[in-house]
Amino acid sequence: MVWPAQAFKRATVKRHISIIKKLAYKAKLLTTMTGRKKIALSHLWVVLVSYLVGSIPVSYLVARYWKGVDIRIMGSGNVGTTNVWRNAGPVAGMIALAGDLGKGVLAVLLAKHFSGPLLVALSGMAALAGHSWPVFLGFKGGKLVATGVGVIAAVSLPVGALAAVIWLAAVGITRYVSVGSLLAVSSIPLLMLAFHLERPYLALGVFVTIFAVYKHVPNIKRLLAGTEPKVK
Repeated sequence: MVWPAQAFKRATVKRHISIIKKLAYKAKLLTTMTGRKKIALSHLWVVLVSYLVGSIPVSYLVARYWKGVDIRIMGSGNVGTTNVWRNAGPVAGMIALAGDLGKGVLAVLLAKHFSGPLLVALSGMAALAGHSWPVFLGFKGGKLVATGVGVIAAVSLPVGALAAVIWLAAVGITRYVSVGSLLAVSSIPLLMLAFHLERPYLALGVFVTIFAVYKHVPNIKRLLAGTEPKVK
């Protein structure tokens, strides 16, 4: 026989156990949410750092310290490898090229360390935005081709290598750097489809193509007018 007092105690214990279980479950949910917030914050920092890495004005710095010139007022005024090559020499141009490629590679490797394709794609876009609109040069930067190839090569070496081959072939045949750049960046989404890369990477490839073409609008106008300079 169970006395009323005992029944009350048992009911109370069960109720307390139920409350404790609910609190533990809520605490677990809170911990999980906090963890997700921490992950989201760390991912945001990765994207921000990628933008800052992309913003490092390698071509400007190389021209400034190699030849003592401001590349922004030399030649085409573009803060990029081709302009450095033409106005500061081939050695400076190669250093600028290596630096711009390295920025893209570094941003992707950083993102891969923390997460998967989506963060990699966002970080790649951030690095390219930094290169084209660098905070350190009043948001006036390069045309993102070299850094874009660095980003794509770090995502998929075969795609990056084939894009580079297309650039070399086009420049070799036409003697126009801009034609090689436009053909190379336009090939990237198609190459990514051919290699069955994930959708975030495909979006990154489309981003590279659209903004590289946009940055080359002055070159396209000069090509149509017949005033675009050729590689000597």
